[in-house]
Amino acid sequence: MPKPRHATEPDWPYGTFLQRLTPAARTALLDLGVRRQVDAGQIVIHEGGRESYLVLLEDGLTKVTAGLPDGRTALLALRIGGDLVGEMSALNGRPRSATITTCGPTRYSVIRPDRFKLYLRDQPDAALELAAMVSDRLRWSNRRRIDFTGYSVKVRVARVVAEMCRTHGRQQRDGVVIDVRLTQPELASICGAAETSIQKALRELRGEGLLDTDYRRITVRDLTGLRRSAHIDPDVD
Repeated sequence: MPKPRHATEPDWPYGTFLQRLTPAARTALLDLGVRRQVDAGQIVIHEGGRESYLVLLEDGLTKVTAGLPDGRTALLALRIGGDLVGEMSALNGRPRSATITTCGPTRYSVIRPDRFKLYLRDQPDAALELAAMVSDRLRWSNRRRIDFTGYSVKVRVARVVAEMCRTHGRQQRDGVVIDVRLTQPELASICGAAETSIQKALRELRGEGLLDTDYRRITVRDLTGLRRSAHIDPDVD
């Protein structure tokens, strides 16, 4: 019988909710829900839905999307194993603000809101980390809004790719491979730009030797140069 993940893989990705928790709080949370495993393309949370359960991602990659007034879909964020999603509806009872869709085989736990609230009462440090996580996500959202008005498309693309290196990158001998299969329309959505502008920005970044692109994959050849092109302070992690 396989051991649970928290017994065999204690290192969760940096910045995820599980990584923020103490070992005791992490174990308690992992034991709280009902585990499920699904394939790619499955919707685990529907925008506008009235249900209020939380989803604790344990393995896999998901996309956070929301519908736009013109009928298009905006890619808001990516969430990976260790992340918690659906917390807003669980805590305030409002309809879902976004859709969560799996990008590949995904394992996750479904947690009832009443159980989660009891967990937060029993684990006050986890409640503080939840507040910190929500604050970080709000900061990221605000930063993206500033990027849309204050930077060129090329800088925006560089900033998004540099952030994805930090959260989803895998170091290899020839660079940092971003293990996220994003289409150019999806990258355009998260950068707030037209697809033709994204193509031009990627072409320029490739020409400068900062990155390579192939079928839905980005390899960053020069992360320091990319961060410089993204106007990211070298002292900011």
